[in-house]
Amino acid sequence: MKLLMVEDNTSVSEMMGMFFKKENWDASYAYDGNDAVAMFNEEPDAWDMVILDLNLPGLDGMQVAVKIREVSKHVPIIMLTARDSESDQVLGLEMGADDYVTKPFSPITLIARIKALHRRSETAGQPASSEPQVHEDFDVQTRTFKLNSNTREAYLNGNLIQDLTPKEFDLLRVLAKKQRQVFSREQLLQLVWDYEYFGDERTVDAHVKKLRQKIEKVGPQVIQTVWGVGYKFDDSNVTSDEESEASAKA
Repeated sequence: MKLLMVEDNTSVSEMMGMFFKKENWDASYAYDGNDAVAMFNEEPDAWDMVILDLNLPGLDGMQVAVKIREVSKHVPIIMLTARDSESDQVLGLEMGADDYVTKPFSPITLIARIKALHRRSETAGQPASSEPQVHEDFDVQTRTFKLNSNTREAYLNGNLIQDLTPKEFDLLRVLAKKQRQVFSREQLLQLVWDYEYFGDERTVDAHVKKLRQKIEKVGPQVIQTVWGVGYKFDDSNVTSDEESEASAKA
């Protein structure tokens, strides 16, 4: 992999550089936001991953993420943040980050996150077909919901859920495949993020919050919280288009 690490703390960069070298990864480093954007824009298609600190001189991490997303919609971004509030984490995801790691972090944890996100990104982010999809193409279907893993499209009552990130799509697919099954946060970390549980359940909560916002733009909420346990997909109380039409005719 070719990595761009944007971190103003040289000690952190040097420490991670030793781990990157052990993995035989090619890493470049930027120490402020403006340099990061310039380096990325020189070869936008060359980067396999961006590791982005939130607090930077010049442009901050949020601003850098936005500028990178203007150039590349698919390069994976992991945001490093010392902030611990859910609102900051959700904002980072809204600005274009695919995952985040809260400081202080274990280098082994970050390496695992990078590997997992890279594996996922190799099969995600493909352009969705504009052609209508036949019934057999949907590998997940309920009364009101359809999901196509090949085109990475999801529909609620026939309405496309717009702008799903790779992680949001994978999270929705895992939940919808096992309707009404409750998944703990630890299970979702393993199934969606593809790494062992490192104690950061807020990753799941932040992604669920953003996913719900996108679902609510097209229909009723189908991702339910099971307090003290985790989350489940349940559309049993959602009225389908067919049921609405039948009710109107009656």
